[in-house]
Amino acid sequence: MNKVKYYFASMLFLFGAMAIAQEGEEGKEEKMPGHYNQSKFKQLYEEFSTPNTYRSASGAPGPDYYQQRADYTMNIELDDKNTKLHGEETITYFNNSPDDLEFLWVQLDQNVRAKDSKSPLRNGNGVNFAYTADNFANTYINEPFDGGFNIEFVKDANGKPLSYTINQTMMRINIPKPLKSGAQISFSIKWWYNINDHVNGRGRSGYEYFPKDGNRAYVIAQFFPRMAVYSDVEGWQNHQFWGSGEFALPFGNYDVSITVPADHILDATGVLQNRDDVFSKEMMKRYKQAKKSYDKPVVIVTQEEAAAAEKSFSENKKTWKFKATNVRDYGFATSRKFIWDMQAVKIGGKDVMAVSLYPKEGNPLWEEQSTKAVAQTLETYSKHTFDYPYHKAISVHAKNQGMEYPMICWNYGRPNEDGTYSDRTKYGMISVIIHEVGHNFFPMIVNSDERQWGWMDEGLDTFMQYLTEQEFGENYPEVIAPNEAYPSRRGAPSKIVPYMGGDQSHISPIMSNPENVYQLGPNAYGKPATALNILRETVMGKELFDHAFKTYAQRWKFKHPTPEDFFRTMEDASAVDLDWYWRGWFYTTDYVDIGVKGVKKYYVSNKPTKQMEKYMADRNLTEADLPPLVYLAEEGSEDYDPSLKGKSPTETSKNLKEFMMDNMTEAERAQVKEPKYFYEITFDKPGGIPMPLIVEYTYADGSKENVTYPPEIWRKNDAEVKRVLSTQKELVGIIVDPKLETADIDTANNSWPIKDEKSDFDKFKENIKGK
Repeated sequence: MNKVKYYFASMLFLFGAMAIAQEGEEGKEEKMPGHYNQSKFKQLYEEFSTPNTYRSASGAPGPDYYQQRADYTMNIELDDKNTKLHGEETITYFNNSPDDLEFLWVQLDQNVRAKDSKSPLRNGNGVNFAYTADNFANTYINEPFDGGFNIEFVKDANGKPLSYTINQTMMRINIPKPLKSGAQISFSIKWWYNINDHVNGRGRSGYEYFPKDGNRAYVIAQFFPRMAVYSDVEGWQNHQFWGSGEFALPFGNYDVSITVPADHILDATGVLQNRDDVFSKEMMKRYKQAKKSYDKPVVIVTQEEAAAAEKSFSENKKTWKFKATNVRDYGFATSRKFIWDMQAVKIGGKDVMAVSLYPKEGNPLWEEQSTKAVAQTLETYSKHTFDYPYHKAISVHAKNQGMEYPMICWNYGRPNEDGTYSDRTKYGMISVIIHEVGHNFFPMIVNSDERQWGWMDEGLDTFMQYLTEQEFGENYPEVIAPNEAYPSRRGAPSKIVPYMGGDQSHISPIMSNPENVYQLGPNAYGKPATALNILRETVMGKELFDHAFKTYAQRWKFKHPTPEDFFRTMEDASAVDLDWYWRGWFYTTDYVDIGVKGVKKYYVSNKPTKQMEKYMADRNLTEADLPPLVYLAEEGSEDYDPSLKGKSPTETSKNLKEFMMDNMTEAERAQVKEPKYFYEITFDKPGGIPMPLIVEYTYADGSKENVTYPPEIWRKNDAEVKRVLSTQKELVGIIVDPKLETADIDTANNSWPIKDEKSDFDKFKENIKGK
């Protein structure tokens, strides 16, 4: 070790010993009790399950990972006149688990609408001071709508009846003998139900009635008894469907025939098998054009043709046949009102059709923007995850709707009757299309358990929606106001501040079941999306984050990941320890609040400070017993000598000057930029979440310096930390989080000197005066 390093090492050792001694002396006054590890940076071993051969510690599927499969053959018929749906299905279930299964569980989600459904009884309520007429009628006067399943039979492969038990939205199939590991079983179910009006009665699926022309537009899903998931994590995922928690489903192949009125236009999950039978010659010609059109949609069914069909009310029927491979669910939309357009999108060397279905009530907005949004979603999501594997993605116009299924989704956004629309309507429509089409990736392919962890599909999808919206704004500048970015509603840190800084009694951790939270939108959509955006932009950086996120998506596509698989993969693929981040953002309701507590200015002195004199006196030491030392005297303290102000350290400390002369060559001294100013800055953290400490320092000459201290700066003191700043320039200002990157809920403490911020009331008064 050279003399320079030795000198400063000895100084460091001395003052470290002084600090420990002082702590020891203070500790004699009051002995604090011991405690468990309360560090925000402790490992997540207590929260995480132990890795096993099904799911590895890296976050990847283990060597024994398995998942079940369910194939469906279905014949569906829509009774448009009586708004009923009839179906008969054969399910072939493959037991790929190591377990023998004594019975099978099937989901009956439509039973949430049964007359005896317990879903309306699960929440407390009280008298509101006012109601809309329809809300009052539906709540207190009208008979409950009976939309539950009517099961006509359950039979085995030989046509013999199978015993079954229905428990609310779940049906247990009582098979005569256990289904052995590696075996398969086939059984059939015949059913029907009354289709609900999703506009007036709410719901993810149903019809909208158009009184002016007497037609309905149907968006149909959760319409058939569906196999529940059996996995290494939950066993049977048979958590009841209460309305908020969505779906957990196995992958499989579908062969579906759907019979509807002959004048309907229909599209659905899967590849259309009989296009020649259900398309006119003109539709087929336009379809072939659309498959080669990459820059704009081609209209397959025009508005004029749809308007003519609205009047026909054909008594004839037409059957549309589809096959879908490796999908986890099924949905379809049908109406004689539908306009239909498509265009091709190049994804990973193959063509995918971006498709839109909408009634005339959606125009002109839908013909202008819908298919553009579908195309942009496929491109952006594929870039950040994996190439979209299916052959099409469909956006269907449905009033007040936003819901997703493989290859097809329902989306709101309706212009006024005269065709005009606001920016809010336009951006709302584009955003919901991006979000719902994006659900093809999460959870239709990366197949998380929505019933348990709503944020795993909604939060990841909302994060990707934010990235897509920003790219949409760049790629379609004619849609966005000049010189503005796309006005994303969620994703930016500032958007989540009101929620995170709100009433803690109505906030739940992200890691909560969606049925058990007060504010599902911020909890499952906004906060996790913001957390991932901050992780990407501020904590990890785009390169590390994007690689890790894509690794997760590719590891778990067409599989069933858990939250831990996501958390572990993000760390495994980036070498960034994020236990502190997951704990703060996902497992608690803590918030971010970091500020500047105080600033002290110091000058270099050759004279021992009062603190040093006390230290020597307590130990019977003299100055001669110590090595040559340099002291820092706080401006304004009893140690401060005004004559030190403005002088360089070598002018005010003989020891420092002699040290530099004795231990440095002239060339070395020429390279030293001798600081003239020393500041001790105390940063505090009233908020519970540790975050990077992002600081902008401003100097008297107008220059600025930006420093980002890693989040680990809080690992030993969660309340406050000090940093010493040595500089040749005078410090005149400090701002913490100058670009508002961390979702800090209180920026009033982010500046030094403290800024005199006006209250909201004062701003309101000024605004009134200005008018």
